[in-house]
Amino acid sequence: MITDRLEQQIHFLVEVDKLKNVLRQSYLTDGQRRENDAEHSWHFALMAIMLAEYSKAEIDTLRVVKMALIHDLVEIDAGDTFAYDETGNETKEAREELAAERIFNLLPEDLAEEVFGLWREFEAKETPEARFAAALDRFQPILLNYHAGGKTWEKHDISKAQVMERNLHMSDGAPDLWAYAKKLIEQAVEKGYLSTDSIEED
Repeated sequence: MITDRLEQQIHFLVEVDKLKNVLRQSYLTDGQRRENDAEHSWHFALMAIMLAEYSKAEIDTLRVVKMALIHDLVEIDAGDTFAYDETGNETKEAREELAAERIFNLLPEDLAEEVFGLWREFEAKETPEARFAAALDRFQPILLNYHAGGKTWEKHDISKAQVMERNLHMSDGAPDLWAYAKKLIEQAVEKGYLSTDSIEED
C-alpha cells in the first residue's frame, strides 16, 4: 500500500541524492579528483564502525553512523564551506539552519524530528557520540589530504598552525586518533605539504 508517509520518505531520499553533486575541497587519496559530500559521509560512517574502539567514552556506534550519514545533508542548499574560509564560516551556521528546515521537513514529522535531533547533537558536540563523530569528521580530511600528497593544503597555502588549531578538539572525542593525526601532520611538514608555522600544543 502506497501511503502519504511512504511518498514523503521517497521524496526525501530522491532529494538528498543531490549530496553527490556537492564537491568538497579534499581530494581522493589518488589525487585525481575532489571527493563529494556523499563519499565523505560514507567514509565517515565506515570509520565510525571500524574505529569505534578509539572513542574516549562508551558510545552507541549506530548513533554515530546516523550522524555521519545526515551531518552534511544541509550542504545541498548551504554548500560546502571550506574549513579555512573565514568569510564563509561567518554565515555558515545561518545558511545551514535554513537548509535543515527545508530538507529535514520533507520527512514525516517523527522522522524529521529524529534527523533534526541528530544533526543538532552533532553540531553541539556535547554527547560522547557527537564528540567522537566530530573527531572522525576532522580525521577523515586529514587522512585524505596526507595520502593525496597534501594537494588541498598546498592549493590553499595552509600551514601546520592552521591544521593544528582547527583539529585540536579531536582529543575530546578520540585522543588516539588525534595522536595519529598529529603524526601525519608532522610528516606532512617534513614532506613539504604544509608550511612549518607552529602553535603551542596542549
